[in-house]
Amino acid sequence: MGAISFEDEYSSPVAPHRLFHALFLDAHNLMPKIIPSIKSIDFLSGDGGPGSVQQVNMVEESPVKYMKHRLDSKDKDNLVCKYTVIECDAFGDKIDCVSNELKFEAGPDGGCIVKAKSTYYPKGDTVLNEEEIKAGKEKAKGQYKAIESYLVENPEIYA
Repeated sequence: MGAISFEDEYSSPVAPHRLFHALFLDAHNLMPKIIPSIKSIDFLSGDGGPGSVQQVNMVEESPVKYMKHRLDSKDKDNLVCKYTVIECDAFGDKIDCVSNELKFEAGPDGGCIVKAKSTYYPKGDTVLNEEEIKAGKEKAKGQYKAIESYLVENPEIYA
């Protein structure tokens, strides 16, 4: 079976440059502090530029233990980031990788619109379960909402 893609659009009360900064420039410092399920985010290679690989380590109680992300491109001027989840213990023998592209645009009242595209690549001839994928996407959205809430409560951060 072929890849499955999803396109989503979210609105946020946070300015685009602040949300981009939190998610793609300083996530390795910020996310372990405010998301209880994340134990640490470590660079395995690179310094945050294209080609860098980070490992997100989850707390022991989490059903997912780790994920490895490769940064494919990061455009700070246009607030666009492309990255690929290249490994995750939850992938098992079903998913090879997941590519993601996020674009942050100015929205109403100083907030932003986040346009996201995710493409899931199965291993071999595996048929992916769209409901399972949607459930995983909802968990990720919860993490974004936690970061968004933190930024709303702390307007001086990444201002």
